[in-house]
Amino acid sequence: MIQEKLRQLLPEVEVDPRAISALLCGSATAVLVLKWVGRRRIQEKMEEARRTRDLGLERMEQAAWKFKQKNPGVQTSFILSLPLVELAEKLKEGSLSPEIVLYTYIDKALAVTQEVNCVTDFIQGCEEQLRELTKQKEKGLLYGVPISIKDHIGCKGHVSTGGLVQFLSKEEEEDSVIVKVLKRQGAIPFVKTNIPQSMINYDCSNVIFGQTVNPLNHKKSPGGSSGGEGALIAGGGSLLGFGTDVAGSIRLPSSFCGLCGLKPTGNRLSHAGLVSPIVGMKSVTATIGPMARDVDSLVLCMRALLCEDLFQLDPTVPPIPFNEKVYSSSKPLHIGFYDGDGYFQPSPSMKRAVQETKRLLQGAGHTLVPFSPPRIDYVVDELFTKGLFSDGAANLLDKLKGDIVDPNLKSQVNTYRLPVVVKRIGALLLKPVYPRIARDLNALCGVGSAKNLWKQHAAVEAYRKEFIAKWRKLQLDVILCPALGPAFNAGYPGKLFAATSYTNLYNVLNFPAGVVPVTTVTHVDEEELKDYRGHYGDLWDKRLKEAVEGAVGLPVAVQCVALPWQEELCLRFMKEVETLAHERRQSPTY
Repeated sequence: MIQEKLRQLLPEVEVDPRAISALLCGSATAVLVLKWVGRRRIQEKMEEARRTRDLGLERMEQAAWKFKQKNPGVQTSFILSLPLVELAEKLKEGSLSPEIVLYTYIDKALAVTQEVNCVTDFIQGCEEQLRELTKQKEKGLLYGVPISIKDHIGCKGHVSTGGLVQFLSKEEEEDSVIVKVLKRQGAIPFVKTNIPQSMINYDCSNVIFGQTVNPLNHKKSPGGSSGGEGALIAGGGSLLGFGTDVAGSIRLPSSFCGLCGLKPTGNRLSHAGLVSPIVGMKSVTATIGPMARDVDSLVLCMRALLCEDLFQLDPTVPPIPFNEKVYSSSKPLHIGFYDGDGYFQPSPSMKRAVQETKRLLQGAGHTLVPFSPPRIDYVVDELFTKGLFSDGAANLLDKLKGDIVDPNLKSQVNTYRLPVVVKRIGALLLKPVYPRIARDLNALCGVGSAKNLWKQHAAVEAYRKEFIAKWRKLQLDVILCPALGPAFNAGYPGKLFAATSYTNLYNVLNFPAGVVPVTTVTHVDEEELKDYRGHYGDLWDKRLKEAVEGAVGLPVAVQCVALPWQEELCLRFMKEVETLAHERRQSPTY
């Protein structure tokens, strides 16, 4: 009886005899004992996880050292300089060995994580996989390519923490489908990377493994929730990584770290074997996708993944192979564009990035048409926020029971924990002064019933039809729009979750969307930022201005969007943008 009571109070700790004794004796200190025991168990689990991480880093160091001793003449700088496509070609033809490449990247990943704290786990099985790989006759498209994966992507024998203590003792019994397919294509997963606690945040910090910083500027966040991936790839410790995205979690770290990232249509790639703190949430579409240094890398990755192995391992994935004809087309595009969504005023560099890219595209013979997302306030508040938290954040809060809330998540969690009646009253009081924040607070109450959840799902479908109708009326192929940026100062993402409006729109719609870096923040941008007021002049607008300050020289990206299941067209558009931006940077007048 007592043990059962303890399990209800502290579901994530083992029952301790001291706590039982205190309760049986009717001690007034029973509650304090329970809290102390719970906190101690949490600390022990976190310490064990850190020891496992540190042991993995030691093994990485030993493996890299042994390889260097046996191969003193290896030109690692040359290997690290190779783009993924070129590296893959050299591996396949045999002019580079998988062994040399793997240990070069193990060594580099170790150096990067020592600087920015991005690696949480060494996938030691990569060495065994390497030995098996060299025996194979058939070479997949990613033969010998070391890859990194986000913490919660399942890998046999390793823990997918989700940044939460609850998941620390649960080793995965098998690889996720995406990892299985990658291995069958010859890729070698070698590290897992850091995430924010619960992943419902676009910073990169948790109480288990700590804060990951942006390798381009340590005062800045790398973005999230795939922030460890962003930091590792931007730091040169990985060529290709995998993140997930429910509000921008691939696109935001790619934007903040100067990378290319693709959020595919929801089920174009398999989600099987991924841990989630909000499993069962269907109103907003989550997806898995690649992050890399250039668009060519994303294309190679999608070519490799969209194969028969994927379709056999997960029959829920539509068997649609990569469409080479669509990707290789040179037909001029009809492009819709907007440089602000009407919910958050873009930073000066965000707006400039879109305007400059628009002119480049026009100069290349494409047609640009003004576009504005319909009813953006309604989308963010009623479809995204109310959809993501349709249960009033109950499932997320359950996952945080028995955990220590990370400081970067506290602002969000404190709001989620407010009773519904307090949220309603707060929204009513704030409405005349801060209408946007009031609407957000109301949305966080959730839908309230199964009947209302059905209505919410129907509302998402109705909005998707409205959006597509507007798209079709303008005869658009793709859309060009801002990506949130530049990189935020540390600590700000948790205070500005609603600023994901530029990216979360396309999770609500379930459209493929990717980001491409096109420019960097200038001193002129920084000067113009001083006059930033935002659309509402509220606390959020003030915070956004503070979040992006001090970013001169940091990358700024644009977002490229296509209709569902048109990843190849999205990538083709991204490649066009990347090529034009690169040519402009090489121009003598730039």
